Amino acid sequence: MEYSHEIIMPNDDIPFKMFVFEGRNGNYMREKHWHRSIEIFALFEGELEFYVNELRYSLKPGEFMLVNSNEIHSIHSPKKNMTIVLQIPLATFEKYYTEERFIYFSHSSRLQDEEVMKLIGDMYGTYAKKKCGYELKVQSQFYMLIYLMVTKYRETDVDGEMVKHNRKLNKLSTITAYMKDNYARDLSLDSLSQTFGYSPTYLSRMFQKYARMNYKTYLDNLRLEHAYKDLVNTEQAIGEIAIQNGFPNSKAFSKVFQKKYGMLPSEFRKEYKV
Repeated sequence: MEYSHEIIMPNDDIPFKMFVFEGRNGNYMREKHWHRSIEIFALFEGELEFYVNELRYSLKPGEFMLVNSNEIHSIHSPKKNMTIVLQIPLATFEKYYTEERFIYFSHSSRLQDEEVMKLIGDMYGTYAKKKCGYELKVQSQFYMLIYLMVTKYRETDVDGEMVKHNRKLNKLSTITAYMKDNYARDLSLDSLSQTFGYSPTYLSRMFQKYARMNYKTYLDNLRLEHAYKDLVNTEQAIGEIAIQNGFPNSKAFSKVFQKKYGMLPSEFRKEYKV
């Protein structure tokens, strides 16, 4: 299983990001990744499987998953679903940090779960219609959601190792953000080490210890993520897709693709392209 770092940007007209989950059509797997933002997946129809820090959570309609900052997670949506995703900038919770400038929310269900689901459903409905004053109504609902999070879901007794791990992933996130911006270029371990002032050995160990994977696997998965979208959404030749996404040739792309999806890119395009 691969990890990647994801950078979250808010919607232009509200101070957070809200959208329908991209795996809504089913047969979708979002590989392991992390980001600094707090993330909520609210499932209204269908089913989702979540893996957070190696623990598995199965979501049913009416349930949500709250993902903490720098928590490594992956999502599997085997069937069609209706899931609203909220990605909230970490700075929103700054007043409620612990002394270590850290905040952590529980994954356990609460009596307020139903209220949270209703708030998110109403927020999305209001936002989608965009009637006069919708920004004010959505933000009022948003701050009610934040209130519930900090009063009902926030954990105040946080383990020291968790804080340490969070800091290390923050450090690694600077590097992976750069990789995300430059994935199509030549990104050898040596060149990246020089860019950030580390030795190749140290950087390699950092990936292995804190992302629990090697550097090459991370880079291949990052490139594959973009190549997958081109494969499904364009008519470009497979060789062209490979080169423009950083793979040295179509053979290298096909090898990585087949390892993940169990078939060649040409077979996948024929079977799944709408």
